[in-house]
Amino acid sequence: MTIDSQANDQPNPQPDYNERIDAETWAFINRTTAAFPDNAASLSVREQRVLYDAMSESFHAGDAPGVISRDSVISNVPIRTYLPAKTKQTIQVVYVHGGGFVVGGLESHDDICSEICHQSQCQLTSVDYRLSPEAKHPAALDDTLLVIDHVWQQHRQAIVLCGDSAGATLCAAAAHAYRNQAKQNKNRVPLIKGQVLIYPSLGGDMSTGSYKTHALAPMLTTEEMAFYANARCTPSTRRQDPLFAPLQDHNFTGLPTTRVFSAECDPLSDDGMHYCQLINQAGGDALWINEAGLVHGYLRARHTVKRAAASFERIVRSVNSFVV
Repeated sequence: MTIDSQANDQPNPQPDYNERIDAETWAFINRTTAAFPDNAASLSVREQRVLYDAMSESFHAGDAPGVISRDSVISNVPIRTYLPAKTKQTIQVVYVHGGGFVVGGLESHDDICSEICHQSQCQLTSVDYRLSPEAKHPAALDDTLLVIDHVWQQHRQAIVLCGDSAGATLCAAAAHAYRNQAKQNKNRVPLIKGQVLIYPSLGGDMSTGSYKTHALAPMLTTEEMAFYANARCTPSTRRQDPLFAPLQDHNFTGLPTTRVFSAECDPLSDDGMHYCQLINQAGGDALWINEAGLVHGYLRARHTVKRAAASFERIVRSVNSFVV
């Protein structure tokens, strides 16, 4: 099933973003780019990380009421565990942050994780995976799988994977990896009950569709996507590897219930659409929500932009839908 919040308004070859994007969202875009400029991909990795961390801190909304967090390290992978004041404790949420595989960490998405924990009343574990270009694929995925395994071993409760952008890529790749492992020994892999993917990058064709229509979208361009993909892999990496680009898989059966939230004004929009179509065609349960007038990175706008706030509510409801 697909929900397109602007289904009757097909994208123009050259979108007029002044018509599609409202004033609140433009204010968010301008505030973001003032801290993390449009040309950030041309800066050194160190400069990008300094700017991104500062930008993330400037948007930090504080801890959610009653949520307690604690840091620990699992086999050299830092994690942050969030405990709600009241807990349903029927599922465990594992959150994987965005940042193009190059920037971000526990701090950049701290308030987002805290709020999801509070609103879902579920324990949440955030993963501080190794970043590129120092750690190439599959390092980030290996770290993500390690933490998922740890959460499963500790709690033996069904897991919901949730992540944004690059983190959503890792969630989807993890779901494919566990699906493959389950064929060998189902009892030895974590039970992944669902995945909630927020503006994911899934390895679609960059020469067509939203990659072309929204090539110059605010907040993320197709050229920047190419930069982040190249930073993540070595020349020997097979771009057709489904664990690098889940859309390159040839088998979409056996995947967990999937909810994908895309931003309309984002080169990655079609990745979510195509991924859900393939899962549904294979007999699975996937829902694509294409958020009208929103841009990549809109999670940080959830307190200032009505459209983003409404989308965040839908995201949390999707997480809650997996709670028994």
